[in-house]
Amino acid sequence: MSNSDERDVVRRGYDALSYHYRAGDADDGQYAPWLADLHRRLPAAASVLDLGCGCGVPVARFLANAGHHVTGVDISDVQIERARRLVPTGTFLRADATRLELPPMSFDAVVCLYALIHMPLADQPRLIDQVATWLRPEGWLLATTGHNAWTGTENNWLDGPAAMWWSHADAPTYRTWLQQAGLRITSEDFVAEGTSGHALFWAQRPPI
Repeated sequence: MSNSDERDVVRRGYDALSYHYRAGDADDGQYAPWLADLHRRLPAAASVLDLGCGCGVPVARFLANAGHHVTGVDISDVQIERARRLVPTGTFLRADATRLELPPMSFDAVVCLYALIHMPLADQPRLIDQVATWLRPEGWLLATTGHNAWTGTENNWLDGPAAMWWSHADAPTYRTWLQQAGLRITSEDFVAEGTSGHALFWAQRPPI
């Protein structure tokens, strides 16, 4: 399967299952403590990039309600259309995050929750490098990554009509990529999910 095919599986999957994956009135769920912690670390009216923003719930919604300026990016047309309705004060772009071109030092924080793992593995180190340049000095990255390495496709994802595809390295590899990008890892936690789980990283761009 080529990178284009992989991206199409992800895009079609979220187009088909957006409403099943997350309702527009869903609560913040497991994201709540992470988002509250992020808010405490941010200046007032911060600029935040939400990579893989989905329908805007809960990340963009929480941040916009807290007075921050949110830019969301997602590969799914349906997810972006919903995000624009559900979070009208945000700015939302339908784009492939691995091909984004953004000005350096544009954001006080970048959030990438359960999205990096849907991107081609070969593109992930470069994206992390890009994220480090998009952050302002002392800006924060909050990201979930793979805990164990795995690449594969699940047909009838969430018992729906579409497939989904993932590709991720293990946590030590992400730790290395973050450090090579010049980011300082301040914490790494394991987030359990079923019989496995994900790694949750907080990383900061050092001051100039």
